[in-house]
Amino acid sequence: MPDYNLEHYRGLFPHLKTGLRYFNHAAVAPFSRPVRDALESYLQMKNVTNPEPFELVLKAMVETKEKLARLINTSRERIAILDNTSNSLNIIATGLDWKSGDRVIVPDIEFPANVYPFMNLKRRGVELDFVPHRGGKIALEDIERRITPRSRLLSISHVQFLHGYRSDLAAISEICHSRGVLFSVDAIQSAGAAPIDVQAMGIDFLAAGGQKWLMGPEGIAFVYVSEACQERLALGTMGWMNNKDFFSDFFRYRIDLEDSARRFENGTPNCMGVFGLNASLGLLLEVGAERIEQHLVDLTQGVINRVKERGIELVSPEDRRERAGIVTFRPKDAQVMFQRLREEKVMVSIREGCIRFSPHFYNSSQELEEALDIAFAKT
Repeated sequence: MPDYNLEHYRGLFPHLKTGLRYFNHAAVAPFSRPVRDALESYLQMKNVTNPEPFELVLKAMVETKEKLARLINTSRERIAILDNTSNSLNIIATGLDWKSGDRVIVPDIEFPANVYPFMNLKRRGVELDFVPHRGGKIALEDIERRITPRSRLLSISHVQFLHGYRSDLAAISEICHSRGVLFSVDAIQSAGAAPIDVQAMGIDFLAAGGQKWLMGPEGIAFVYVSEACQERLALGTMGWMNNKDFFSDFFRYRIDLEDSARRFENGTPNCMGVFGLNASLGLLLEVGAERIEQHLVDLTQGVINRVKERGIELVSPEDRRERAGIVTFRPKDAQVMFQRLREEKVMVSIREGCIRFSPHFYNSSQELEEALDIAFAKT
């Protein structure tokens, strides 16, 4: 990739100097030096120079929203900062005016965070329709078959956490909107790993935690809400910061909701997390979503080639257009392979009897090959 100084970016990740080879970003990411510096700066303020830096936190939140808006092609007014993906998805789950008999569509291989908020609506008479996967893929025709006149919402992961399949969001959106169905996306396995354009993809609602491919701290997430979708959402919970001018006239109790998506921010944010995510987003935007995507496609292709050479079952799709940063395969004894990798300081995930590799933009093909040599040493 032109103008992509891999060695420079590798120098921003001190864990590499310890011999640790980390390919587990689909679980949780290590901190880069800029993130660590931002967190230490916040701690210095709280501990020494400014124990009450809330105005600086609010400024950092604006900067973070501006960067998130650049990342997914929207305005900062459409972004709210929350604590995790589950609570973020509960905004749309609790906010719509559900009627008994309404239905929600989700694939049957979703991470539970994108299932339980909607399963919880059963007490209101809402039912789930699961789209069956085909070897980890979600076919457009199967989505169409699940839509009924009572379907109100489809919620899907951009990239599936186990198989790594990347859905064609623009095509799914077209199906949803042609049938009057709202389109919600769990982007925790794609934001930071693959380009996202909420306008071009026709997304109504999107949620993503910051601790994986965005490489920020745990306990911080964001949502995107289109203007049209926001108009249809009531607040399932209410706090002191949902209002306009929340810092003035505390005893004038009222509900006067903020016009922007900030109305979904109930109370005091994860201040330290905001500083960390702000720094991480700066690094990701510097590298560029397209460069990151290309680098990950190349790295994951290397894993796929080695898996196929060994005759091991590949769980992830081979088509470069259908994957992002995840490659999963099923060896004869995943636990033995996982333990061998851990003993050699190679970090991956074991999920459902499978080994999952998930490299990021700073990983090199050389260290990946070394990790695969260890994985397949006795197979």
